[in-house]
Amino acid sequence: MRNNQVRLNNGTTIPLLGMGTYSFENDRKITEHAIQAALKMGYRHFDTAQIYGSEAALGNALNDAISNGVVRREELFVTSKLWGSHHHDPVSALQKTLKCMGMEYIDMYLVHWPVRLKPWVCDPIPEEDEFEPLCLDVTWFGMEKCLEMGLCKGIGVSNFSCKKLQNLLDFASVPPAINQVEMHPMWRQRKLRDLCRDHNIHVSAYSPIGAPGNFWGSTAVIENPLIKSMALKHGATPAQVALSWGLSKGASVIAKSFNLERLKENKGALELRLEDDEILEIDSKLKEMKIMRGDVYVNDATSPYKTIQELWDDEI
Repeated sequence: MRNNQVRLNNGTTIPLLGMGTYSFENDRKITEHAIQAALKMGYRHFDTAQIYGSEAALGNALNDAISNGVVRREELFVTSKLWGSHHHDPVSALQKTLKCMGMEYIDMYLVHWPVRLKPWVCDPIPEEDEFEPLCLDVTWFGMEKCLEMGLCKGIGVSNFSCKKLQNLLDFASVPPAINQVEMHPMWRQRKLRDLCRDHNIHVSAYSPIGAPGNFWGSTAVIENPLIKSMALKHGATPAQVALSWGLSKGASVIAKSFNLERLKENKGALELRLEDDEILEIDSKLKEMKIMRGDVYVNDATSPYKTIQELWDDEI
């Protein structure tokens, strides 16, 4: 089995397998039950966000587990994210998250998207007139203040291109510890991974198997013939092959499932090691395809991004 955690540039360690908890449309008790089951399986890395609708359920499940002696707080790695409508005041946003979760701190706080929205916007899909100009220096100063106040152990970003990440590094007093991005065998992020490696920024992969079953996801990764043939060869599942590929790149992988069998299946990826020639074959043969494009953040009205290329700085 590979080492299941890695040290970040802020000195903390992150478990390489995480559980995603997006549950905007799910019952809170279903979410809590799945998290409790994951804890018993050994999961220690949990990912949420203000816009996911799962902060309260995650906090309740984790606090119950801590109270019952299932896990200690210091064994957990909990991530949440700053939504676009809170860029004007990250400190208040994180304080609200902590109150919602019943926690004194979280381990990682990420800028969810390089998108700033008007303060009252609470929908995952903003209207055309609800954007504001991105003032990343102001946002990041607020993120650094969260860190200084002890509200979180680390700060980072999500969905940042190479150009946006480099822009942040040019003025940040505290560099981001993580860039959480879509990454899987059909969206490999080599340029971004190289930049992050050069600056000791950890890449955390969301949708590491393509997010099948989500309203925006795709089965293209796990249905790919090459992925399926490798799974057959190793006596594994296509999802395990996809996760193992991400782990082979040094990334942490955050797979969202509330299905107990799939939670076990995903954990099994830690025991699967692809051969070097298999990784090379994936890297050279699979056509690249970005699934989460972020089209809802592009418009000709108030968004700073008039085209999808502007959002991703032509990295799409």
